[in-house]
Amino acid sequence: MTLFLMLGAALAQPTPDASTISDAKKDDNGFLVHEVKSPYQAGTTFVRVLPPEKLEKGKTYPCVYVLPVEAGTESKYGDGLKEIKKLDLHNTLNAVFVAPTFSHLPWYADHPTKKDIRQETYFVKVVVPFVEKTYPVKAASEGRLLLGFSKSGWGAYSLLLRHPDLFGKAAAWDAPLMMDKSGRYGSGDIFGTDDNFAGYRVSKLLEDNAANFQKETRLILTGYGGFRDEHERAHELMEKLKIAHEYRDGPARKHDWHSGWVKEAAELLLGRKDKE
Repeated sequence: MTLFLMLGAALAQPTPDASTISDAKKDDNGFLVHEVKSPYQAGTTFVRVLPPEKLEKGKTYPCVYVLPVEAGTESKYGDGLKEIKKLDLHNTLNAVFVAPTFSHLPWYADHPTKKDIRQETYFVKVVVPFVEKTYPVKAASEGRLLLGFSKSGWGAYSLLLRHPDLFGKAAAWDAPLMMDKSGRYGSGDIFGTDDNFAGYRVSKLLEDNAANFQKETRLILTGYGGFRDEHERAHELMEKLKIAHEYRDGPARKHDWHSGWVKEAAELLLGRKDKE
């Protein structure tokens, strides 16, 4: 058995919340893939893992969660983990990259009444603990990093702002960060109600948590495809609130995983790119 598969076999058993997670199987891309059955999701979901090829015994690595923008295994906008591997970032940045799937369109929120649309709980209570028990990743906030674009860029920001002690940094590219009501881009079925949406609204979370994000740069906002105005307004709001953040106004790129933005965002998350 290879080292990768030995790692992936470390926890193939029920979790405390009755979720069950399989041993890893290596797919055609070389990713370690776990099947997950959880009461927080409808049907089977997956967790794909891409560790560095050379793992040092006894060392723990930062973990970058590559957050999807589509439900299930759909890939209209590309595949984030394939882009990471193509760029060899797992090796050059010496980090573990993890891509979970969700049964419904991912907005990283818990529906107020539907128990199998609890995306935030699933990610925080099932995915992250499983990864940390199974792979040699840093089980501390500075080792838990969030990478996304579009709705998953929104998710990266909302997860960090709602769980500032759990996650270390979040990077968003071309995301509708200033969305002020539920319903757009398929979000209505996930948030459920306006009151529930209010608890996830990024602009409000920035305002409410500003004092905790003024000293250390934990929010990264890079270029755009179709949401330049949203980025400009989010940047202006963070400037007004004196929130420390890394900001890039462009260049404009195609709205998908493979248009050239991932490398810079990952480097900024991992502190491997100097400020310009």
